[in-house]
Amino acid sequence: MTTFLVTGASGFVGQALCAELLFRGHSVCGAVRSRMSSISSAVPVAVVGEIGADTDWTVALDGVEVVIHLAARVHVMRENAMDPLAEFRRINVAGTEHLARCAAASGVKRMVYVSSIKVNGEQTSSGQQFSETDMPAAQDPYGVSKWEAEQALRRVASETGLEDVIVRPPLVYGPGVKGNFAQMLNVVAKGIPLPFASLQNRRSLICLGNLVDALIACSTHPAAAGQTYLVSDGEDVSTTALIEKMAHALGRNSRLFYLPPVLLRILAALLGRPEQIARLLGSLRVNDEKIRGDLAWVSPFTMEQGLQATADWYLGHTSGQGKDG
Repeated sequence: MTTFLVTGASGFVGQALCAELLFRGHSVCGAVRSRMSSISSAVPVAVVGEIGADTDWTVALDGVEVVIHLAARVHVMRENAMDPLAEFRRINVAGTEHLARCAAASGVKRMVYVSSIKVNGEQTSSGQQFSETDMPAAQDPYGVSKWEAEQALRRVASETGLEDVIVRPPLVYGPGVKGNFAQMLNVVAKGIPLPFASLQNRRSLICLGNLVDALIACSTHPAAAGQTYLVSDGEDVSTTALIEKMAHALGRNSRLFYLPPVLLRILAALLGRPEQIARLLGSLRVNDEKIRGDLAWVSPFTMEQGLQATADWYLGHTSGQGKDG
């Protein structure tokens, strides 16, 4: 049994990770910003407040062997900060480095940092896959801050002997998902026609259960120390295929129709949503052979299983909606 500290324990990934660690017999403490945070009563919590260069981690780190650092200022579509990069750096970079130094000083053996595929870039070209050996090419403040946090963690590890593991997931989906994926679920569930028939892009995703399993493997496997890993479900899909799989899981018809991509981009620009359409039309593929080889990691869930779990959760929270024909 290992004693874990999970930061961001009340979040989408954090809640699932804490539950799985407890299920496997580990001891878990969840770090949260306030007592108002939503978290299972089975998980002991440490209220640490805002994460940054001055966060007091003393109580949270007491007796901890492994830290899994999920808490972060995340990518947002509508940015309100006057200086977004400075705000991302305050939390994601300075906060991560401070936690790592406190963890090393407290005798923590390993820290697993959940970064982002945005460190590699926003899209892959035809036939390309992102890998751990790529030169980082972050293109927005969030991605830049994640890359800088990775570097800060590596510095602390080299100076202190703290074992570090960095994980860069692509889009994560599963029960409780929010953001664009949740919006797409809602649109498909309502039977709204979508102009994405016959798209040929390819995207890697990872379901919540697979990411949780990979993070636990990175926390416990001796070979993971000092490594960076990309993770995915192991199956790349087009936007067309993803919507069809979503519809099947929801028990709906996909109702796709064809509109030329150039018209989709023009329409998105007129609506002020070019980034969302770019993600739907573009490709982003990851090569996760390294984690599968180093750790003998096998994703426990297929994409179909992950989408079905997500659809079941969605339908359970929207039971008033009727099905289409």
